[in-house]
Amino acid sequence: MQVKRFFAADMRTAMKLVRDELGADAAIIGNRKVAGGVELTAAIDYQMPAQPAKPNAALEAELRKTQAKIASAHAELSQREEGTVKDRQLFANESLIAPELPASMVAAVPVAKAQPAQAPAPVAAASDTRALDAMRSELNGLRELLEMQLGSFAWSQTQNMRPQQASLWRRLQRMGLPAELARRLLEKVAHVADARKSWRLVLAYLAQGIRTTEQEPLEEGGVIALVGPAGSGKTTTLAKLAARYVLKYGSQNIAIVSMDSFRIGAQEQLKTLGRILNVPVVQVDPGVSLVQTIAPLMKKRVVLIDTAGLPANDPALRLQLESLASRKINARNYLVLAATSQSQVLKAAYHGYKRCGLAGCILTKLDEAGSLGEILALAIGHQLPVAYVTDGPKIPDDIQLPKPHQLVSRAVSLQSDVEPSEDVMAEMFSGLYSGRRAG
Repeated sequence: MQVKRFFAADMRTAMKLVRDELGADAAIIGNRKVAGGVELTAAIDYQMPAQPAKPNAALEAELRKTQAKIASAHAELSQREEGTVKDRQLFANESLIAPELPASMVAAVPVAKAQPAQAPAPVAAASDTRALDAMRSELNGLRELLEMQLGSFAWSQTQNMRPQQASLWRRLQRMGLPAELARRLLEKVAHVADARKSWRLVLAYLAQGIRTTEQEPLEEGGVIALVGPAGSGKTTTLAKLAARYVLKYGSQNIAIVSMDSFRIGAQEQLKTLGRILNVPVVQVDPGVSLVQTIAPLMKKRVVLIDTAGLPANDPALRLQLESLASRKINARNYLVLAATSQSQVLKAAYHGYKRCGLAGCILTKLDEAGSLGEILALAIGHQLPVAYVTDGPKIPDDIQLPKPHQLVSRAVSLQSDVEPSEDVMAEMFSGLYSGRRAG
């Protein structure tokens, strides 16, 4: 039996190292947190007791071991007894109770209720916190390891028992769709035997999930604000909207308001646009509220507001969103999302800007995107109507009203040419067990 240790920054990387060096038949016989990451102990040709072959015997054994460790950890944490912690991995060699406290007092006086006058109390509290953090870290590692094993097992079962579904899983992964959305789509076509028909149905259901605005925002009129992170294309999109309106209705009933006093050149860019289109451009000055600035412009049929892309922890962002959420303005706020952004960036943008109340979203930079699966999944998952899509720098040509079937067709055309590896598919399946959702 060959036994070897592997060190990596996280559990997923460590599992990949094990599979690359020892193969898929390697057994994980130990894991623990170490400085700078995790340590896995793996063995090849690991002898298991002879028993009737069952497809999930190893999985059930791993589940029982994990449940036993979690139960033991919770029991020790609740008792808060003095002495050496039995499971060093879970508690990182830290005592849950200050060593100065006599053993006879442990059961009678819980650490959490220690009198403020006692000197050991802060030490006990700090030790208890560290032990709790260590336990949480170890449990997270165990959960991540279990999820990887469950994902690998589930993917193997799908390939063996439902090869047609496995083929559809691969195609959806190449489109960049997250695991949870892919699962929901495939559940709807599980009864379809024909492979081509099932694929067409999957795309049809995907298109049905994409919502669009019932009426074009410019046609509806009113105050329209574009919000979103820096670099998403807010100012360029606003310029396209303004030019689109002026070409159709003229420049008499439209105005532009800028709330971006942070980015160098932002005001000059909009002023230049205003001169070209013969549209008034107003800047929100420091110390003046948005309500006061916009009041003289309320007679205009359309007022477009350009906002600053600020970090999520910037206090100015909170004030900006509160202004846009004011009922006195009654603005319709559209989240501008770049199709080139990573999935985590898109999710952070949604959760950061939803506080102002979102009427929908605008998808930009489709011409630069490598895939559309992530951005479509966010719009579907949070039921954000897509108001416009942009696919180039030309003003106002490169902005269109969205059509769901065209977005899906474009997503299919952008799917990766590289067939996903077994590790990638196993990781996709592990996302179903980790509780991650699209958005």
